[in-house]
Amino acid sequence: MTTPLSDWTTLRVGGAPDRVVVAQSRQEIIEAVRAADATGEPLLILGGGSNLVVADEGVTGTVVAIRSRGITLDDEGCGGGWIEVEAGEDWDGLVSWSIEKNLRGMEALAGIPGSVGATPMQNVGAYGREVASLIARVTVLDRHDGQVRILPAPDCGFGYRWSMFKSQPNRWVILSVTFQMRRGDMSEPVAYAELAERLGIAVGECAPSAQVRQVVLDLRRAKGMVLDPDDHDTWSVGSFFVNPVIDPSADHPTIPDGAPRWVQPDGRVKTSAAWLVEHAGFPRGFRLPGSNAGVSTKHSLALTNRGGATAAEVVQLAHAISSGVRSTFGIDLVIEPTVIHPRTGHV
Repeated sequence: MTTPLSDWTTLRVGGAPDRVVVAQSRQEIIEAVRAADATGEPLLILGGGSNLVVADEGVTGTVVAIRSRGITLDDEGCGGGWIEVEAGEDWDGLVSWSIEKNLRGMEALAGIPGSVGATPMQNVGAYGREVASLIARVTVLDRHDGQVRILPAPDCGFGYRWSMFKSQPNRWVILSVTFQMRRGDMSEPVAYAELAERLGIAVGECAPSAQVRQVVLDLRRAKGMVLDPDDHDTWSVGSFFVNPVIDPSADHPTIPDGAPRWVQPDGRVKTSAAWLVEHAGFPRGFRLPGSNAGVSTKHSLALTNRGGATAAEVVQLAHAISSGVRSTFGIDLVIEPTVIHPRTGHV
């Protein structure tokens, strides 16, 4: 019996797969995926395990754990540089490295758990920044024909917490990500009001990148969003639900009075999933009777393992919250993590 996937994921739930292959280089990833696909064997690609809810019964087939390493800097001098990063590199480690190398742009994305290869999947973002704003190209293995391809950023279908890779999760295996970044020890303009306030600057102004990273880490830690084995509020996948974006010109539910609203460039309006969850009757610390899964005591979008929780309990809680928000406000919440069904595959 292989190690249960609860040992490989930040939520700490999930049964064992049939087999785990730890791929420590790009070539090992390619060979493992091609071998599984040649036999038709079910395959799960595992990065840092920070965005997965795996069924208690486990999964059929092979799990390929991406552990490739390597950062290549193509320096353009004072203007900036291109960084090609292997998929298995730790994301927050890359953020720290970029600041040490005097490269700006990643500082507001500090503290996000997981691997570099996972970041384009859902176009991770925080504090007014999205990783897509830095990506130049993504090198992938196309499982349809087993070929390696280089996809420029415009071909990746990036949107709010979205990409072509997320829409076709069983086709693309990300091998490396290339970022284009500018030189400087000052951050990109700070776009998030809470972060700007903590930095003592106005929205749109810059601050030293190292300071921005530290303040972001402090903010995330206060919300239980920095991994800590002794803090059950961090035994999660981060935000479980995506902030809804409503089209006011279409036949959609309206944003309730009092809820935050942010007008998007295309005229749609984004609101706060956290506000909806709390005002639908699911406050921080909420648990269903007898369950070991609960809403974080620090952030209402994080569903957490309070110790000994099962995947079934997490999913039951998520369904209860989704149903409550729908019945209260008529708004459907979209989940952010990938959920792996018992002995099968993606939702």
